Amino acid sequence: MRDKKTVFYSSLAVSLVLISIGIFAPKQLEHFSNSSLSFIYNNLGWFILGSVFIFFAFCIYIGISKFGHIRLGDDDDRPEYRTATWIGMLFSASIGISLVFWGVAEPVSYYISPPFGTGYSEESAKTAMQFVFLHWGVSAWACYAVVGVSLAFFQFRKKLPASLSSVFYPLVGDKIRGTFGKSIDVIVILSIVIGIATSLGFGTLQVNSGMNYLWNVPIGISTQAIIIIVVSIIYVASTVSGLQGAMKHLSNLNMFLAFALLGLVFFFGPTQMVLKILFQGIGDYAQNFIGMSFRTEPYGDGSWISSWTLFYFGWWIAWAPLVGSFVARISKGRTIKQFMFGAIFIPVLGSFTWFSVMGGSAITFIQNAGATALATAVESDVTSALFKFFEYLPMSVFLSILAMVLVIVFFITSANSAVFVLGMISENGNPNPSHLTKIVWGVIIAAISVVLIMTGGLAGLQSALVATAIPIAVLMLFMCYSTFIGLREEAAIISGREAKEKAELSKPEKPEEMKKELAILAEVEETKKEPAILAKVDETREKEMVVMNK
Repeated sequence: MRDKKTVFYSSLAVSLVLISIGIFAPKQLEHFSNSSLSFIYNNLGWFILGSVFIFFAFCIYIGISKFGHIRLGDDDDRPEYRTATWIGMLFSASIGISLVFWGVAEPVSYYISPPFGTGYSEESAKTAMQFVFLHWGVSAWACYAVVGVSLAFFQFRKKLPASLSSVFYPLVGDKIRGTFGKSIDVIVILSIVIGIATSLGFGTLQVNSGMNYLWNVPIGISTQAIIIIVVSIIYVASTVSGLQGAMKHLSNLNMFLAFALLGLVFFFGPTQMVLKILFQGIGDYAQNFIGMSFRTEPYGDGSWISSWTLFYFGWWIAWAPLVGSFVARISKGRTIKQFMFGAIFIPVLGSFTWFSVMGGSAITFIQNAGATALATAVESDVTSALFKFFEYLPMSVFLSILAMVLVIVFFITSANSAVFVLGMISENGNPNPSHLTKIVWGVIIAAISVVLIMTGGLAGLQSALVATAIPIAVLMLFMCYSTFIGLREEAAIISGREAKEKAELSKPEKPEEMKKELAILAEVEETKKEPAILAKVDETREKEMVVMNK
């Protein structure tokens, strides 16, 4: 596997096989992936929950320890992007489109059918927000941060290729450039392709639902295929422009539109209730974080935990290679401490605020205003839940259009980042992959999304993505260990350099140098005396002149 194109051709071939299976055997694909998913939930759910908690603990440790001062790059490197733009790109590349999709549907689903207790109650409303915060909180972002900080450290600090196989250098050495490293890269590429294809597929369904709600555009395969083709052309064109071009501006546009939609709903909706829900939810989440993170329900059927918590945690793990690789690419110059604070806690506050405004308002409408139609919409079709929610607010049509535009822009930026990362990995860690490689992967992702929607295999591939969480979680655990070794060695190098510099400053000087310095000091002292000597000479001459005149 010495050919530089091995990773590209291998992953491309498997992707084409996947498309073929989706076309000719969608039911078999769905059955196989669902069976695999059921096996994982029943036998390895504890492993998924434990792995995610380890990732979070690892991120916190390296952020607050002595490793936190290590810069992701050379010592004189500084961040390439402003913090606001950087955070915007984090959202755009990861969960932005999912926030819009699930912002109303998920909290209402938990309110209707909670993990424990009875639905449509005050207790289920409280429980709903608590578990929403768990699923979209620090656990999710820790998965991304582990991959991001590891890859950024080895790429920018240790000057290794921008490929996930580079992270394992302390463990396997130069084998990262051989079969071992290329195999890891192929696995990562497949998880990225599957993840972004399913995400874009669900995004397409929501856009089609919004168009049907607003303009009676028919919901069907032809409409959805046209949406994917049009959006694909846009995101391929934007990714060709590079990170400094369209991606940066689209990310800023994302944040502007998201804040605009959030602000309008917050202003028009039950504002005081939203603030209470946000603060109550954060408190409940912080208080019960450990218990919820390890909740497996061994004495019950565990169906709710399997359907939601394990699914989400597996989803975040499966998405970690994509989002982590992109986050690493945009984080050069930041210290590990800055990276961890920015990549975990700031986005989490944004997610909590989003769900409190959207989901909290929806639950309030159902509970206090009798908006049972909204609950029915969530149960029957989650893609229409957001637009049904806007009916209870002023300017509902404008809000629906704004939400659709936001989904499309998130759609584009998510695919943009995925295509960019796929290009980097396909070209053996090239930080600026060729346009041709990015275009090929853009077409492949669009083709998979269309095929899955046409054949009904989208749900099956979504299950397949979560099933990949097990091997990826194993890789990420070894990644934590490898990164720790690398950071420990780097900290020792930094300490040795600082000790050497300190010794250089404090050691005694050589005799020759000391003699030269003493001679210079003597000259300076003589120079200081000269004005006084000249003054005495002038005074003696004045006295002589007076005597002569007399």
